Amino acid sequence: MNSSHRPVTEEDHRLVRQLHAEGLGRNEIARRIGRAQRTVSVIAQELGLTFDTTMTEEATRHRVAQLAERRAMLAEALQDDAERLTEQLWRRTTVFAFGGKDNVFRSKDVDEPPAADKKALMTAAGIALEKSLRLVPPADDTGADAARSLVGQLLSGLTAVHREQQGAADEGADGDAP
Repeated sequence: MNSSHRPVTEEDHRLVRQLHAEGLGRNEIARRIGRAQRTVSVIAQELGLTFDTTMTEEATRHRVAQLAERRAMLAEALQDDAERLTEQLWRRTTVFAFGGKDNVFRSKDVDEPPAADKKALMTAAGIALEKSLRLVPPADDTGADAARSLVGQLLSGLTAVHREQQGAADEGADGDAP
């Protein structure tokens, strides 16, 4: 039903007020009175009515959590793919080719894949890892701050020891002077 050309009436206002008072949401009111959701929102605003968005917000949070879980599962699968691909770099494999004037099939078992195949495997593994990291980036807490702090403390300690030794050497030099 095309309701975009039908003018909003007092009856529409009355129905929106009544159905809102019954606790119905905007989408259900729109379905019941045959109006667009936007039209119901405008009427409600004109009437000073608001809709409880708690359910919508909760549904949105739930959907966002579901999508995050799916991304994590896909990232894990991509990580597994990358691991399987890199394992193939060092496995015994069969190389094959069609060749010669008679286009003959030949194969040979080798200890590990040829360099070109290794390059293709590494490229595929790299892509899988990159996509996995884009889906679920590593946590920001890499311990870098703690490491910088530890290195800073070590440098401060070494500087203090150096100064003490320099001061002792300077005093010894003063005492040796004729």
